[in-house]
Amino acid sequence: MCMRAMVIVGLILVVLGVASLFVPIPRKEKRGFDAGGVSIGIETTRREIVHPAVSALLIGGGIALTITGTRRRR
Repeated sequence: MCMRAMVIVGLILVVLGVASLFVPIPRKEKRGFDAGGVSIGIETTRREIVHPAVSALLIGGGIALTITGTRRRR
């Protein structure tokens, strides 16, 4: 992998990891039933935050890729 690409991917992972700590992900659920031509149901939207361990892995992996990409370039 090109060293410059490793640095770019690493920085993207760090940004995604930090953003996942604060930005909730919307998830829609539909519940109900259909009877012939009639459908009755309800749609709910929940916002869930990513588990902090996943965010930590994204940030750690991004930092590792960034450091690896800059060290091999020298």
